Amino acid sequence: MLKACLNGGRTRDAHPAVPVTPAELAVDAARCASLGVAAVHVHPRAASGAESLRPEVIADALTAIRAARPGLPVGVSTGAWIEPDPAARVAAVRSWSVLPDFASVNAHEAGAEAVAAALHERGVLVEVGLWTLDAVDAYRSWRVPVGRILVECMAEEVPAAVADAARILAALPSSAPAVPPSSTGAPAGSPSAARAPQGAVAPPVLLHAEGPATWAVLAEAVSRGLHTRVGLEDTLLLPDGTPAPGNAALVAAALAAGAR
Repeated sequence: MLKACLNGGRTRDAHPAVPVTPAELAVDAARCASLGVAAVHVHPRAASGAESLRPEVIADALTAIRAARPGLPVGVSTGAWIEPDPAARVAAVRSWSVLPDFASVNAHEAGAEAVAAALHERGVLVEVGLWTLDAVDAYRSWRVPVGRILVECMAEEVPAAVADAARILAALPSSAPAVPPSSTGAPAGSPSAARAPQGAVAPPVLLHAEGPATWAVLAEAVSRGLHTRVGLEDTLLLPDGTPAPGNAALVAAALAAGAR
């Protein structure tokens, strides 16, 4: 599964094609879906341009994307940089009037399992973000079912990022509380999403990096047969080092590199 990560925390100061408004996210999501991505991950923004978990901000972004591309699974971030207070992140999830299909939770952040539990209670598929071996250890104690594991390599140097990928992948538990395997997740709020049985099968893994190591780690994911992602959140450059015109060009390059 190839996922498009459309904006992250980037602003147009970083790249003029970064989608910020709901309408811009919708156009980019539809364009990437037409190329073949199976899902999109977005960081909805308030009118100020700041990332936000407020219900109206989440709703506006999700509604616009779904209108532009019905059926395309859409996920959001719950990163602590958006809302540092874990209790406030839980409250935000519980306040959402429109639900994403999936949402990422970084295992190393304070209160991560409580945020994941709030998502699961609402029928949102949980993606656990694992950046380090310590994060893997924290995840091992989770009791919340997870629909996808994100192995996220943050080292800028390519050899270090690839080595981190190998170490984290080798450390993953062979089984965990998991929802039924799916590349996209059950529709948010559906009974199948809410009733995630304990299972012996580990969730599927998506491997990616950010910055200079993006393309090397994407190639590693392809070689291992893992899910991966690409987009302006992760890199502004094409594999040859030239600036990417936008998300669609990055997706096209990932597909050409064998991502599916």
